Amino acid sequence: MPFREVNSKMVEAQVVPGQKMYSQRGAMLAYRGEVSFTPSLTGGQGGVMGMIGRRVANEQTPLMSVEGSGTVMFGHGGHHIQVINLSGETLYVEADRLLAFDGTLQQGTMFMGAQGGVMGMVRGQVSGQGLFTTTLKGHGSVAVMAHGGVIELPITPNRPVHVDPQAYVAHHGDVRNKLSTALGWRDMVGRGSGEAFQLELSGQGAVYVQASEEKL
Repeated sequence: MPFREVNSKMVEAQVVPGQKMYSQRGAMLAYRGEVSFTPSLTGGQGGVMGMIGRRVANEQTPLMSVEGSGTVMFGHGGHHIQVINLSGETLYVEADRLLAFDGTLQQGTMFMGAQGGVMGMVRGQVSGQGLFTTTLKGHGSVAVMAHGGVIELPITPNRPVHVDPQAYVAHHGDVRNKLSTALGWRDMVGRGSGEAFQLELSGQGAVYVQASEEKL
């Protein structure tokens, strides 16, 4: 169920019988056809235990299921929207950045330390993203929100990408991420460059970076 970009802040999805999709509640802008919108108490796949896990991890965002036959346009808060197509890999993204996604994708949560050890946990605290992040795995499309435009940077072996933690949106692939620091004496006395912390992503995959250091 791919999304079609209407413009940089609106996407349109084709809804077909027998297939479900999820979106953030209140994100529907317009629709055609016979389409129903139902609050999803379990917040996507994973059932009740999945819902409890996301709530404990503070990765619980109110979602609604979208079913029927027709087309639906989504957008939220005038944010920039980036469509990411998955072909079996896992997307790592904060729950509050999810606008809509295919119901076939398997939703879960991941402990930040699992990909970056202690520095992964520190990264979550420095960036304000917490100790957990949301995962979506499988074949399908995801629409995520960001400030300004988004660029996709490929990550290849032996060529890690360094990202400002505040500009980070999401990543996918076989990627390790950790927070690196370049704190020096200038930072200690308030004369640093303001780039004391960077998020280092290495391995094979891609990272999405927004044109702003502002969180949603």
